[in-house]
Order: sequence, then C-alpha cells, then structure tokens
Amino acid sequence: MTPTATTIKSIRTAAMDDVPGVARVLGRAFCEDPLFRWLFPEPNLRMARSVRMSALMAGFEYVPRGHTSVFEAEEAGRRVVRGAALWAPPAGDGEGLAFLLRALPHLASLVGVNRLPEVLRYFAELKASAPEEPHWYLAVLGTDPVARGTGVGSRLLRDGLAQADADGVPVYLETMNSANIGYYEKYDFRVMRAINDPDLPSTYCMLRPAV
Repeated sequence: MTPTATTIKSIRTAAMDDVPGVARVLGRAFCEDPLFRWLFPEPNLRMARSVRMSALMAGFEYVPRGHTSVFEAEEAGRRVVRGAALWAPPAGDGEGLAFLLRALPHLASLVGVNRLPEVLRYFAELKASAPEEPHWYLAVLGTDPVARGTGVGSRLLRDGLAQADADGVPVYLETMNSANIGYYEKYDFRVMRAINDPDLPSTYCMLRPAV
C-alpha cells in the first residue's frame, strides 16, 4: 500500500471529540497485533472490537486526563488524525482501578464473560511489571496503516520522550510484537522483562532510562 501523502498540521493534545478518530486509527493499527489477535480471535469481528477497545482506553482514561497526543494531517483539504500516542504521567495511574471499574462491563462484552478472568489476569501481570520508580508510561503508540512509513509514529514518540527528558524520568512500555523491539531500541529502550506464559501473549517490558 502506498503511504498517503500528508502535510503535517500539528502534534497536539487530543480532546474528547478526537476519541472516534483516535479509536479508528489505533484499531486499524493494532487489528493484527498479537495482543488483539489473542483478545479477539474471531477474524471477522476483530477490527470492530479493536476499534471499540481503543475507544475504551482513549475515551475512559487517557484523553480525559489530557495525555493523549495525536498527529493531525491535512489530506485533500481536510484534517484527519493519522497517529496517536496514549501516555500516563509519572504522577498518574494509567488504567488503574477507576478505569477498570468503568470499563469492566464493556470489556466483558468484547472478550466474553468466560474469558474475562483470563484477560484480567494478564492485565494484572502487566501492571505488576511496571517500574516502581516514577516514570512516563507509553500505553499505546499507533499509526494508521495508510500513513506508515511517513514518520508519524517516530514524531509522536520523540515528542513524548522530550517531555520525559524534561521531567528527568524514565519511560516504560510493553510490546507484544517482538518485531517492535529493534524499533524501540533505537530510542534507547531495553527489554527489562519478558512474559512468556504459554496461556498469555508473549510480552516484552521495555524501559528507557532517564536522561
């Protein structure tokens, strides 16, 4: 697929009316990611559920707290979101108890009530892997497939890393796709833990030290 030509308008903080665009971009970006393939094994339902899951994270947690960055581009005279990064600041509690309680009914409808304990166990495993020291947490970084290869993701990532550097704290993330490890290593992330439970998605917990 040929990347869509874009003219950068801004990297800015998302507002609530950006949630549909953020959810669409992240759903498209991660539809075939190992995590979403595990969460939503039915191929014909995966895209719609990936978008809904992304809407839960963006709309219930990250956008209201003011720490979602979007890459906005102008295409054919209209502005569209082509990338998004969901961040939690050092003083925050990304996807904490309040988010879980609000999102639980929606999550149950997405993954099925029978699978809910397994999914919650995995999310608890992720939570336990986070560093105890103050850090910025990059929950999700995604680019619309039509804009891949145009530098959208790297621009969003560098923008967030600059904030972490200004704060003097490390940055933490998880990736479920081993192909992403080399990409993040270019930005000084290193794998600090791997989750290899055969019943859960393989996960690589990565940390970029404070500068």
